[in-house]
Amino acid sequence: MIQDLISTGLLAVIVLLTFIAVMGLVSSSGDWLQGLSAFYKQKFTKTADNQLADMFVFTDVSNLFWINVLALILIPALVHYAFNLWVVTWSVLGVLFVIPGVLWASLRKKRLAKFEAQLPDAFIMLSSSLQSGASLNMALETVTAQSPAPLNQEFGLLVKRMRLGVTLEDGLLELEKRLPMQSFIMASSAIRISREVGGNLVETINTMAKTLRRKKMMEGKIDSLTAQGKAQGTFMALLPVILAILLSFIEPEAMRKLYTTTEGLIILAIMVSMQVLGYVFIRKVTSIDT
Repeated sequence: MIQDLISTGLLAVIVLLTFIAVMGLVSSSGDWLQGLSAFYKQKFTKTADNQLADMFVFTDVSNLFWINVLALILIPALVHYAFNLWVVTWSVLGVLFVIPGVLWASLRKKRLAKFEAQLPDAFIMLSSSLQSGASLNMALETVTAQSPAPLNQEFGLLVKRMRLGVTLEDGLLELEKRLPMQSFIMASSAIRISREVGGNLVETINTMAKTLRRKKMMEGKIDSLTAQGKAQGTFMALLPVILAILLSFIEPEAMRKLYTTTEGLIILAIMVSMQVLGYVFIRKVTSIDT
């Protein structure tokens, strides 16, 4: 009788300790997950706010964060439901974490390309204002008022800095840091040197406008000549992915060995590596430094 009571008591103590340990593990895991989610939210919102503000886009980034969280939950769940393969699910989840950075870089690249396309017309307008007798500050204000975005936004920032007492040279240097483009750096350097040595500023600006326009035409010809090679590289990189998805639906049992066995994963890793290297090499061949 006493032995049964002791055994029952020991069992109760073991159950109690196990319950306490599980609750402690869940609590610590919850705190860890909560801290990790708070860190990711802070990093995402800060990066998104900085990137959008740098492009003069002011919006509530918390909505973008929740859209990103929804995508991180729904898309891997749908992929796992379709393929029922953890390697594919985790791969998709990893790609989703990289997409926001790629998106910011793509938006910034498009904005810089648009600014560069507007730059020759802006310099011609600036030269015309100077020839009509306007000062450089008034000419910059005229260009800012009559130019579309994003050029009017960046030049407007330069004009506001000059109104606060910043010199033109310092303002151009600050703008070079915001717009790290070879065309603008070259034009900005020409203007600063012309003002320092006392040259003909109007002639310098006209020359820069013509040079930038010829450079843009040459880059357009190069892009048109290399467009076919770039398209072929993209198609050849996406073709194995499309075939793998189709074969996964047509022959799921045969393709499952590629995702679930050790040999299949090794072959898959080799194929992905070779595809990435091939795409990078094609992009290097078809990308001509101008």
